[in-house]
Amino acid sequence: MEIFVTNDDGVLARGLRVLAEVAAEFGRVTVVAPEVERSGVSHAITLSEPLRLREVGPGLGLERTDIQWYALSGTPADCVFIGLHHVLGRKPDLVLSGVNRGPNLGYDVLYSGTVGGAMEGVIQGVPAVAFSLVCTGAYPFDAMRPHLRAVLAEVAARGLPEQTLLNVNLPSPDLAPFRGFKVTRIGRRYYSNDIVVRTDPRGGEYLWIGGTRVTMEDDPESDCGAVKAGWVSLTPLAPDVMAGDALAGLRRFEALAPVEAPARAGRIRAL
Repeated sequence: MEIFVTNDDGVLARGLRVLAEVAAEFGRVTVVAPEVERSGVSHAITLSEPLRLREVGPGLGLERTDIQWYALSGTPADCVFIGLHHVLGRKPDLVLSGVNRGPNLGYDVLYSGTVGGAMEGVIQGVPAVAFSLVCTGAYPFDAMRPHLRAVLAEVAARGLPEQTLLNVNLPSPDLAPFRGFKVTRIGRRYYSNDIVVRTDPRGGEYLWIGGTRVTMEDDPESDCGAVKAGWVSLTPLAPDVMAGDALAGLRRFEALAPVEAPARAGRIRAL
């Protein structure tokens, strides 16, 4: 298999290295990841500034010379786009993203750069899986290797539905005893609306956004509840964000009477 790997925690993140090493058991691996952390950038694409790509290797602690490593001055979605169309120059068999340092549960999927990178793979016509590690203490990425291997083996053997991203959240042992794998729906997970106001050394005000308190549901059929109970949660996502159930109720707009355009204003004199 030809496997492409990215993340949003940066090219030197431990979770990325573990995922790339497990993926290398299934085929040839190329990594293109942001040169710095780009968490929370969702599916952002860089259009207003140039991108710089550089190959990295053992000098930065990336010991596996059988894996190609690149750092890009862009977002995870940039990494996938540049990786597929410039570095590889062809579609791989699989795009992987992660392993993220922290959960991507519930509405996190709308903000997550990890999910955004994997979703770009789906948009480019490649099956994709995003991995995140849910933890309350130190992040035991190496302990997740068997779970990663099990998911990748199943994907390699039987594939994924067309135009589908698999969002996988792995519970660490300190969260709950491992119970197995569970296919789930997106749960409801909310952050508190915290805005921290501070003053810089020059007396200017600046703001930090980031909720410190999290509320999420316990339903084991949701990704939130499943992970809390010790299940590896596997949630199918798709780039089609169409609210199909709302179509019928919105047909009423088709009966609106046309509105006449306002008369054109007179020519504005030059000052």
